[in-house]
Amino acid sequence: MCGVPGGEERPGASRGVALPAIRSSPAIVLRSWAYGESDKIVSFLTRDFGKIRGIAKGAKRSRKRFLNVLEPFTLVQLRFHERPNSPLAFVHACDWVYVFRAIARDLGKIAHASYLVEITDELTRDGDDSLSLFEHLRSGLRFLEENAASPEFLTAFELMLLRLAGFQPILEQCQRCGRAPGGDDDRWNVRWGFSPADGGVLCRDCRDYRREAVPLSSGALDTLIHIQRHGWTEGEAPAALQPALREARGVMPLFIQYQISKKLKSAAFLDGPFR
Repeated sequence: MCGVPGGEERPGASRGVALPAIRSSPAIVLRSWAYGESDKIVSFLTRDFGKIRGIAKGAKRSRKRFLNVLEPFTLVQLRFHERPNSPLAFVHACDWVYVFRAIARDLGKIAHASYLVEITDELTRDGDDSLSLFEHLRSGLRFLEENAASPEFLTAFELMLLRLAGFQPILEQCQRCGRAPGGDDDRWNVRWGFSPADGGVLCRDCRDYRREAVPLSSGALDTLIHIQRHGWTEGEAPAALQPALREARGVMPLFIQYQISKKLKSAAFLDGPFR
């Protein structure tokens, strides 16, 4: 079960032929699916090597190497080597590092963890520099392990993920004319629009150019800007902010779906104001 330290090459058993380097890194399982009668293909977000897709031979039958360690949002120590001319690495072994037991026992937490993992998987490309992405997803899962999900948490997770993945929406000025929020706008009247196609917000004058723009009150926009700047807190938002948070929750999945050009499967399982 012991591999060669990450990045080193092992000498060949004969004729001095170098065998593939066995690499090792902490990793979070993003998803897995069956391949043939006994194998699985698994997508990992690793700390050290970016997103890796690998084939785990015999994973559906193994009771030693892969028992219960290839489930989504499991934190593992992954050992693998890359295969020439193949997009799939060869997975040697996975060892448990941390099991999110509170998430696994709660259907609501499972739904939210699945959403975090899905959007991370979809917004991360193979080979991306992943240390910050890995730490962000691990922190998000640990938060869910210890706390109930909140609208602030989900929105903050999305906004930070979009920034780290290079898709940050522009919220602090109109994408067409450059107008900034504030001034004499009525806080709760619909004055803005959110346009996924334009990558951010449009003011009340420019939003008519995008009929598909989602109406957004100044209060909801202020809330999005605040969360983008400051992240989430563990406490529940004041009751006065709940309408704005409900609006904000409607915007972010739409923007992410536009970026990945498909619907998010897990978004349908989020409840109430989290959708």
